[in-house]
Amino acid sequence: MSSSSPTSAHDGAPQPLTAHRTGALQGRVRAPGDKSISHRAMIFGLLTVGETTVEGLLEGEDVLRTAEACRALGATVARTGPGAWRIQGVGVGGLREPAGSLDFGNAGTGARLMMGVVGGHGITATFDGDESLRKRPMRRILDPLTLMGAQVLAEAEGGRCPITLRGAVDPLPIEYRTPVASAQIKSAVLLAGLNAPGRTVVIEVEASRDHTEKMLAYFGATVTVTPEGEHGRRIVLEGRPELRPAPVVVPADPSSAAFPIVAALITPGSDIVVEGVMMNPLRIGLLTTLEEMGADIVAQNRRQEGGEEVADLRVRHSALTGVDVPAGRAPSMIDEYPVLAVAAAFAAGETRMRGLQELRVKESDRLQAVADGLARNGVDHAVVGDDLVVRGAAGAARGGGAVATHLDHRIAMSFLVMGLASEQPVTVDDRRMIATSFPAFESLMQGLGASFTA
Repeated sequence: MSSSSPTSAHDGAPQPLTAHRTGALQGRVRAPGDKSISHRAMIFGLLTVGETTVEGLLEGEDVLRTAEACRALGATVARTGPGAWRIQGVGVGGLREPAGSLDFGNAGTGARLMMGVVGGHGITATFDGDESLRKRPMRRILDPLTLMGAQVLAEAEGGRCPITLRGAVDPLPIEYRTPVASAQIKSAVLLAGLNAPGRTVVIEVEASRDHTEKMLAYFGATVTVTPEGEHGRRIVLEGRPELRPAPVVVPADPSSAAFPIVAALITPGSDIVVEGVMMNPLRIGLLTTLEEMGADIVAQNRRQEGGEEVADLRVRHSALTGVDVPAGRAPSMIDEYPVLAVAAAFAAGETRMRGLQELRVKESDRLQAVADGLARNGVDHAVVGDDLVVRGAAGAARGGGAVATHLDHRIAMSFLVMGLASEQPVTVDDRRMIATSFPAFESLMQGLGASFTA
């Protein structure tokens, strides 16, 4: 893993997996390291002169693709143990031009953030990925980078990969208002702004997850964040800082922790603890929503890890009730809507999730994929514009369906969770892509008592 390219989770024949109704889930587990922090730890290691050490890195395919890209741009990257990595960086302004294309597989976050890095350096790089990544829009990233002086030399139709980007030799600092709440757009602009003189400013009408700003400050950059309007933020970065190496401890990913949490909530008799979950206010929209639905979730042993607050979450089976989820909550739980839809299928009454347009441009059209999966398993639902409405069965979904995952790891895991508590088993058409974010999903869930068959 320290020297070879990651093997794609999409190579070979599909591998279906079936989840069966199980007894109570019991035990203590730790979800894998946060994917957002893991990507950024690699990238900041590249942009720092000296050695950065990382503990608890998510060793899924997506992050390993980012590690490969860092190597191609000049960093020395080595695995020193389970979840432990060492990055010898080249510093802001020190990137080398890669010899070949940068293949990000399914890693949209890695590709978009690295476009920002390359966009602020006078090098040329080609960005590519798998069939799923090639469908995802990149124009929203490229637009601000071209304002800073980068040039798009080649792109597939609609601003999609493969994309060849020539970075700016002398990037211009800009003030940029993001068109949608997106940590990836914001991060790409800030990463490009690292090599620009003066101040780069990003204005958000709705605040998105703030890991890049926190990590910029942690590595020694001068960055200020102030409120902008009712829900927004104004982020100002002083360009050309001397980033300092710093050890990173990656907290458990709340998006991955969502799967055992929802499984315990919907499976009668369950009582589990998920350890070290990141409690960043911009990442816990799902927990807020589940608690509004009546979930018994107790945060214990709150502490700091890697610059973020974490806690151990005790989760017990709960009688859930449908709620209205406001659109403004979407940035804090955008990856968790598929598994929330599963929770809603077991809740009494109607749950309405508003403003999910961003789900249409994830690894798959997640809104349609979730709706199709619910239909296959007898769950009453409707898609109304960009809203998803789920009418739950108060304790048990029917199940029995075969779900098309569309190479989307979160669709696969969400419907496997459904199968653990539904009246009939639930099958997903392929489990291989789960390795992109949660390689140990099956073994971790089986350790709690889950039942899966291939």
